[in-house]
Amino acid sequence: MREFAEWNTPTGWPMHKAVKRALGAGILGGVAFAAWRAWIKKAEERPRGVEWSTAPFPFPPVPRAAPATAAPPATAAPPEQWVEPNADGSCPSTHPIKAKLASGIYHSPGGLNYARTKPDRCYADEAAAAGDGLRPSKV
Repeated sequence: MREFAEWNTPTGWPMHKAVKRALGAGILGGVAFAAWRAWIKKAEERPRGVEWSTAPFPFPPVPRAAPATAAPPATAAPPEQWVEPNADGSCPSTHPIKAKLASGIYHSPGGLNYARTKPDRCYADEAAAAGDGLRPSKV
């Protein structure tokens, strides 16, 4: 019982020793973690365009440049499904369908509300507008 009694001493020396050891272990762990992170960051900065060729046993592998990859051929961009309206609120002749995003409705030329609609977007055809989740106007 005598050894347990000294843990409750007014000076607290045995508890003080345990706290010092725990803090020391925490500091050591922090330093090890910082070193590990620095090593990982340095590993990420290594050049990736190098391949290694094998060599017989007593000799180390030899680095060689990786073969260059050919860029894919450039293709023509598909036509835009929608464009911004003109400054006066009209749609260009290539994209005549007027769409209001707030209501989710698109207006086709010849509709009752087509002339007074100020569009948010102008679509090339009704299929493109419906593909964006808009519905046709009822009138």
